[in-house]
Amino acid sequence: MNSNNNKVHVKKGDTVMIISGRCKGKKGKVLEVSPKEGKVIVEGLNMVTKHIKPRRMGEQGGIVKAESAIYASKVQIVCPRCNKQTRVAHKILSDGKKERICAKCKETL
Repeated sequence: MNSNNNKVHVKKGDTVMIISGRCKGKKGKVLEVSPKEGKVIVEGLNMVTKHIKPRRMGEQGGIVKAESAIYASKVQIVCPRCNKQTRVAHKILSDGKKERICAKCKETL
């Protein structure tokens, strides 16, 4: 998918909205980002059931619900000020640092 460019537009802790798939329209917080695969894990969304085998004596096995990774292209950041899903724009500050801003209301993300 991504050849050499492994950048992802979201960071850990961002609030995102899923824009396609079975969880479309739901919001959640990014728990983990995997730039190599181009995927993110969103808290409480894209849940899957995993069958866990007991590893040690006395350990409990069973069926567990867990968050599954989702492609980063299927999520958009939700701006904390205007509360809308938006693209990430960048602004270069006077000291040369780059800042992520909301493309709609120009608020810092």
